[in-house]
Amino acid sequence: MADRTEVVFVDGVRTPFGRAGEKGIYWNTRADDLVVKAMIGLLERNPSVPGERIDEVAIAATTQTGDQGLTLGRTAALLSGLPKSVPGFAIDRMCAGAMTAVTTLGAGIGFGAYDLAIAGGVEHMGRHPMGSGVDPNPRFLSERLVSEDALNMGATAERIHDRFPAYTKERSDRFALRSQQKVAAAYAAEKIQPDLVSVAIRSDSGWGLATRDEAPRPETTMEGLATLKTPFRPHGRVTAGNASGLNDGASACLLASGKAAKDLGLTVKMKMVSFAFAGVEPEVMGLGPVPSTEKALRKAGLSITDIGLFELNEAFAVQVISFLDHFGIDDEDPRVNEYGGAIAVGHPLASSGVRLMNQLARQFSEHPEVRYGLTAMCIGLGQGGTVIWENPNFNRKASKR
Repeated sequence: MADRTEVVFVDGVRTPFGRAGEKGIYWNTRADDLVVKAMIGLLERNPSVPGERIDEVAIAATTQTGDQGLTLGRTAALLSGLPKSVPGFAIDRMCAGAMTAVTTLGAGIGFGAYDLAIAGGVEHMGRHPMGSGVDPNPRFLSERLVSEDALNMGATAERIHDRFPAYTKERSDRFALRSQQKVAAAYAAEKIQPDLVSVAIRSDSGWGLATRDEAPRPETTMEGLATLKTPFRPHGRVTAGNASGLNDGASACLLASGKAAKDLGLTVKMKMVSFAFAGVEPEVMGLGPVPSTEKALRKAGLSITDIGLFELNEAFAVQVISFLDHFGIDDEDPRVNEYGGAIAVGHPLASSGVRLMNQLARQFSEHPEVRYGLTAMCIGLGQGGTVIWENPNFNRKASKR
């Protein structure tokens, strides 16, 4: 593989994430307009990239209908002002849509087919709730290929609690509280805002501007979390407080070959090392990042001890805990989700992969002692996805300090 083209992450942005539903900031905003806004923001931040040099646009959405349909990558490219010569396509891998857009285009760059590409994702869960309009094949249940729980993400999280009694509700609540606290601290330190693209919004009271995530609850307490209902099971352990919410939002990033980045004078934020996806039992889909990470590490010739920063999607607290437990990492390890995660900021399904990458890229710039980091997430219907990245700011002397 010595002749493989270097794949680099140049830059990434996202819209603020809103709460889904009539009371959310994006209720009157189209889904495609959200991702177009992210793409325009990305292009404006990188004016030295000629639009006609973009070789491909891949945009993900889980529910590809209405304003999230019509080959989003192509329609978003046209709507964002890219030349008509720029092609595009849509991707669906549920929660890992944007992550798959990145790995698919990254693989194309590595193969030499692309020099510059835009990958991203959008989910307007207010307009398009997860599973709306789909018709699962009756064989799934009639032939017992999966249980009914497999199609209910909250129920799959309860099953992880069942399988591992050490993963108590209190432990999940404590992890969720830390996520809220870390997001609040990251906002206070201006760590998140630089990668947000403001969005004009319309409500009954007139026009406004979305400039920050709508979902965080910095006032969260353990006492408050303990009182929340368990909607997926009587006396269960999964609540609205220790899981990500229903959200609207979009993300986009610019990928390039190492040579194209150098030719255009672009700053490289991360280098792609390896990636992997893996399947698990759909009933415990949250365990998916464990085999995908082992696979990605194996392909990279690395071990978990080589990873200095982790950005893990917090679909459910118990899902992240299962990953940490497997790899012998403490729930409060400072390397994990330094700026908090989806429990606080939200998880607009197909867009979240690039949010993880944005946060890891910013952390890389602040941690020259760290050489490798990873982004990982669980995926509906029993999958996991992991991308391993190298820090271009790595300094061997810093790592010895």
